[in-house]
Amino acid sequence: MKYVTRKHVKVDLVACPWLITRFVDPQAEFLFVEPGEVMAVAAREEAIPFDVAGVELGHQGANCSFDAVIAKYRIDAPGIDRLALIVRGADTDAKDLAPEARGLEAIAEGFRAVGTDDHDILRLEFPVYDALYAYCRARAGR
Repeated sequence: MKYVTRKHVKVDLVACPWLITRFVDPQAEFLFVEPGEVMAVAAREEAIPFDVAGVELGHQGANCSFDAVIAKYRIDAPGIDRLALIVRGADTDAKDLAPEARGLEAIAEGFRAVGTDDHDILRLEFPVYDALYAYCRARAGR
């Protein structure tokens, strides 16, 4: 399946592709376009838009797009709720939802500075989400 969102990935725009490839579709393809082109590209490419206003896989109230992906695909894995708090805190103004949220936001900014493009940032940053999820899973098992 194809997914499309805005260029210049940061927290939610990396966390959602990670979540989708790890729990929904390991072969998912991600397209990054100018914000005003997301819906047209979604229609043309038969892609699912995410993390843009007014779409199912977007921010809903206090929740971010990561939460929307979890809800839509009914992802119920140990530790995923803790990871969702961290991502939501890093991606929204609710920075104190989890102590790790500010660190994740700083890491995301750093990857924006070292990545050559959005796909490169995903490649570089996915191991961070793998490690953070392992941490959350371990905490859930306590």
